[in-house]
Amino acid sequence: MVQRIIIDPVTRIEGHLKIEAEIENDRVIDAKSSGTLFRGLEIIARGRDPRDACHLVQRICGVCPIAHGTASILCLDDAFNVTPPANGRILRNLIQGSNYLMSHILHFYHLTALDYVKGPDTAPFIPRYEGDYRLPKEINDKAVEHYIQALDVRKKAHEMGAVFGAKMPHVTAYTAGGITETVTPEKISQFKTYLEEITSFINNVYVPDVLAVAGAYDDWFTIGAGCKNLLAYGAFRLTDQLDPDGQQQLFRRGIYTKGQYAPMDPKKITEEVKYSWYDDKSTGKYPGDGATVPAPGKKDAYSWLKAPRYDGMPYEVGPLSRQVVNKQREVMELGDKAFSVLGRHFARALETSQVAAAMKEWLDQLAPGQPCYEPFDIPKEGSGMGLHEASRGALGHWITIKDYKIENYQAVVPTTWNCGPRDDRGQRGPVEEALVGTQVKDPHNPIELVRIVRAFDPCIACAVHVLEIKGVSKEPMSFIV
Repeated sequence: MVQRIIIDPVTRIEGHLKIEAEIENDRVIDAKSSGTLFRGLEIIARGRDPRDACHLVQRICGVCPIAHGTASILCLDDAFNVTPPANGRILRNLIQGSNYLMSHILHFYHLTALDYVKGPDTAPFIPRYEGDYRLPKEINDKAVEHYIQALDVRKKAHEMGAVFGAKMPHVTAYTAGGITETVTPEKISQFKTYLEEITSFINNVYVPDVLAVAGAYDDWFTIGAGCKNLLAYGAFRLTDQLDPDGQQQLFRRGIYTKGQYAPMDPKKITEEVKYSWYDDKSTGKYPGDGATVPAPGKKDAYSWLKAPRYDGMPYEVGPLSRQVVNKQREVMELGDKAFSVLGRHFARALETSQVAAAMKEWLDQLAPGQPCYEPFDIPKEGSGMGLHEASRGALGHWITIKDYKIENYQAVVPTTWNCGPRDDRGQRGPVEEALVGTQVKDPHNPIELVRIVRAFDPCIACAVHVLEIKGVSKEPMSFIV
């Protein structure tokens, strides 16, 4: 007999996500991932000064606004035909790096650790699904302590980013052509002090905690495989020259398809909407030509997320994708185990250490007193593309300018790739595919399903672009806001 489980909302993620799973003989035979919030940031951007874009789109998310700001200024660099000087490029890397460290620490300790670590029976550790908590008591209790310590470390990562970003989480120093900031020895020293403390926490606390969880829950290296197609746009530019192929970056651009590596061609990216609450006329379009036309109540649709596809296929994005595309040795040694819940956690932890180490080198490359941005002119007409990597995965922004104003703006974000619905051919999205085949021991306590979903680090506020408000009315009220 087929049983249906609905988890709505999935908690300890950013945003509003519903998961439906059909269970037969204790295993998931089908699944749906539904984004349940519409916000319309792309529509809000229309008709505005292009320079406003990088500040508007940071409001897409409060966890990864820096990535949206970075993708937007890369988009504007392209449209305005301007290249930042070395200081501008490095400062962008340092500000984005600060957000990576904060976000990855947030993800493990405050969004997913409580699936494996049992805290005391008090908020914020309850309510919870009851799991098979396996960590030895001493290690478990230390992990609870680290949960509290990580709150302070995250705060300091924000403060570190604000040294050059002016404020966090939504920075005001971003501009096309670089950063509106000056580099001084005092600021370098201040940033370095923060970085040393945060790096020590990453290498001596965060990574060992992930390894402890991996040792106790090693069967989760075989659960949640997903589609096994991986895509990365690349991030953290290492050159002041144009890099159209995205190879001169800390994390290089590329795809991994069923075991084969290949370059990534942005023109092969499309968004499909057969099962999304958007007008069918917008389906299958390249994002640069895309449209955001809401169609609430559309037959057979079940999500406000679109279904991005590369060359017609679903692709997972995120730290695992970046590490595999860049052939990171320790992740590659996992083999097929990398495609799993713990494979994703392991890749994220290693990446956090890599970014922190790179930031130390970038800090030493800054040149006090040298320019941080290049002046530019706004074209009357033009278009641009900004390909980047949020902490959660591949992030692309596209802009079209007409009469000096934004005519069209489109963002294809990591969680749209990962948590999107079926495409026009009925292919499941990566999270949906990762859920299929999973054993659920207790349908009334489906901790297995949320462990899989949270390993992708969903950010639904980014991914949905009718807010359902449930009150005393018997019928839910829908609003487009």
